[in-house]
Amino acid sequence: MTVTLTEKAEFQLQAFLGNSATNTNGKTKGIRISVKDGGCSGYEYGMDITSTPQPDDLVIEQGKVTLYIDAKSATVLEGVVIDFVDGVMDSGFKFTNPNATDTCSCGKSFKTSDCNSPGVPCN
Repeated sequence: MTVTLTEKAEFQLQAFLGNSATNTNGKTKGIRISVKDGGCSGYEYGMDITSTPQPDDLVIEQGKVTLYIDAKSATVLEGVVIDFVDGVMDSGFKFTNPNATDTCSCGKSFKTSDCNSPGVPCN
């Protein structure tokens, strides 16, 4: 399983996680990445801070950030590069996904060759 963070993305995620990589229970805090049905094109990305990953999550260390990859999303996330863009008109995490066959103009959702979700129109 390969998911790559750029240097900017890693820096931003470290800031979200805070100075300590563990919570008060001694568990490692990390970022859980998943894909859900929805968005304009069929799938949308999910990112959450957690110290209680799901039992079947895949664990990847990227520099000083622990990534928990949703096992059901792993095939769609294989090879993804996550960057952080800081611009005047748009700021946030940007996913470059080699599995995406189409993306929505809003930039938050994508479609793969086996996407069966009807999606919803962009607003």
